Amino acid sequence: MEKQESPVSPDLYTEEYFLSACEGYDEFIASEGEQLSRRLKASFEIAAIEPGMKILDVGCGRGEIMRHCAELGAEAHGFDYAPVAVRMTHGLISQSKDFKGTIAPAVQADAKHIPYPSDSFDRVLLFDVVEHLHPWELAVTFKEIRRVLKPDGRLIIHTAPNIWYDRYAYPIVRRFRLLLGQGDKYPRDPRQFLVAHNQDVHVNEQSMRSLRVALRDAGFKSRIWLDSPPQNRRENAILAGLRFIVFNLPPMRWFFEREIFAVASKKPEPQELQAMKQ
Repeated sequence: MEKQESPVSPDLYTEEYFLSACEGYDEFIASEGEQLSRRLKASFEIAAIEPGMKILDVGCGRGEIMRHCAELGAEAHGFDYAPVAVRMTHGLISQSKDFKGTIAPAVQADAKHIPYPSDSFDRVLLFDVVEHLHPWELAVTFKEIRRVLKPDGRLIIHTAPNIWYDRYAYPIVRRFRLLLGQGDKYPRDPRQFLVAHNQDVHVNEQSMRSLRVALRDAGFKSRIWLDSPPQNRRENAILAGLRFIVFNLPPMRWFFEREIFAVASKKPEPQELQAMKQ
């Protein structure tokens, strides 16, 4: 039997982590959860949440996604592996205004054992969680998400970084930046770039291909695409041309785009297909 890596300790997810390293912390601190970061806002908009929908936020973190779901009139549920996150979510929700929808109390739980009945949710949101789960954990988590999704429900995923960027594109970017005298901002290890804390908690960074395979094996059909932060820089024509090539044209963009988005839906189980034919 293949050895299973131990899950990341919940003790690593401290309040300091959520307020200094976890995606969207600047906007959260500045607006007390009213504003989302560019990345979270893009992920949230893909979910196309409507009034009356029942939403599950897996890895609810500070709670701002649950808050935004309720503001749209949805019934928001959420859980997190880290006790600190559950406390932060409770604190945020208790300070928030009245919503069009409702918010259930966040609970502490493991994504491998989702504490909700089958066929319960119109949307399951998995924002910046995939990379924190070992492959075996992710496989179990996807099965659990499939279980709690309604037959016509949708799973919305954001994960970063694209592992192909770190493995293949980052060394090229770093060499180029070294030539420009900017090497101090680009450490040899890409996992120290921007957020060094990720070295401790990122255990399963994805490529577009690996995420598609994991979803397929869990019984999902999916649409997956890549994106990157806006590149609003003043550059000469040569640099601008190179940037256009690496961010817009395959196969280069498969390696240079840094973020992965996915929308997945349940494929019918064999017994369900048989029932459809009868």
